[in-house]
Amino acid sequence: MTGATTRRDLRTGRSLWADSPGLGVQTRPLEKAIAVDVAVVGAGISGAFMAHELARDHSVAVLDRRRPLMGSTIASTALLQWEIDLPLTTLSDRIGPAKARRAYRRSREAVRALEAIVTDEHIRCGLKPKRTLYLAGDDHGHRALEAEAEARAAIGLESRYLAAADLRDAYGIERTGAIVSEGSASADPARLAAGLLRRAIEQGARVWSPVEVNEAISDPEGVTLLTDTGHAVRARHVVFCCGYEFPKGVPTPDAKVVSTWALASCERAACPPWLRETLVWEASDPYLYFRMARDGRLIAGGEDEDSATAHEDGSRLKSKCQTIARKLSALLPGLAFDVDYAWAGAFGESVTGLPQIGPVDGMDHVHAVMGFGGNGITYSVIASQVVGRAIRGRRDPDADLYRP
Repeated sequence: MTGATTRRDLRTGRSLWADSPGLGVQTRPLEKAIAVDVAVVGAGISGAFMAHELARDHSVAVLDRRRPLMGSTIASTALLQWEIDLPLTTLSDRIGPAKARRAYRRSREAVRALEAIVTDEHIRCGLKPKRTLYLAGDDHGHRALEAEAEARAAIGLESRYLAAADLRDAYGIERTGAIVSEGSASADPARLAAGLLRRAIEQGARVWSPVEVNEAISDPEGVTLLTDTGHAVRARHVVFCCGYEFPKGVPTPDAKVVSTWALASCERAACPPWLRETLVWEASDPYLYFRMARDGRLIAGGEDEDSATAHEDGSRLKSKCQTIARKLSALLPGLAFDVDYAWAGAFGESVTGLPQIGPVDGMDHVHAVMGFGGNGITYSVIASQVVGRAIRGRRDPDADLYRP
């Protein structure tokens, strides 16, 4: 059957990753005051990379008001791309060509670093190298994409432009042009985060949950976190890894939270063979993005709205996912799949498409990691490197790219 249908037992409001195997992470309640070198607030993917990076030479406490992984990580569609939400050419206009080139190269290096961590730590998360197909759309047409491909190739990034006829022949897609890039990947984000937290625990880190941080009080010697348990956490350094939930009292200039929606098909969807090796997104606003999982599920998302709360409205989930499915069917005629999961979530955006990583103004020994846009997992790797070096008294050469 062509197009999309919906299972009667559709798992509405439930992320595909919530049913992944191997999500167990040892946690404990906070029953007394503790003191550590580093407190990481947030047990999602960014907190997991941070704990993994720091636990090898620091005592680390990870705090979360939920169970681990159950924030924005579980809502991710896990397209592990080095491509940034803003094209290289556009980012060059925003922050200057030299910084834009550094940002793109660093993003590419982060995907390589992620792959190395997964391999070295033997984390089973379905990681698979992928290419990306970036389609011309309403925001950037074929001429802009041709210039973008040239700009990327000029700095050594594996990108090439496809004209309309070549795109049609190779992928059966009718658009005015596209960019094919190598070096991205996909994975199960929940299993990845769980694996990183378990490795951090093996190094001595501890995960405390549920614990909500109500206030952070910094002084020249460190930071005291006041929690809803009545027990304080004292740390030499604190890193807020709250995903897209910006912590109270932490400035977030030039950042905002928006809503997004996603779906996953049943296993073994009838998709073109090339899709198993390719992540697809488009240069439109809102843009459609999709990929296939290892079990043959089609995973797609989009229909973003400039609202921090729209994703909480369950009545909108069905219509949003119908729109995503309709766009998929229009782009790939003959596509057939049954919708099995449908969910919504929030994510943070910045005016540059780059995250905010670094010290919090006016708060000694406090760092924040937020505003990831569509590159949450890739930027989580970078954040662990930038903040890890800062805590060790070293400076990351690209730290200035991610300061507000």
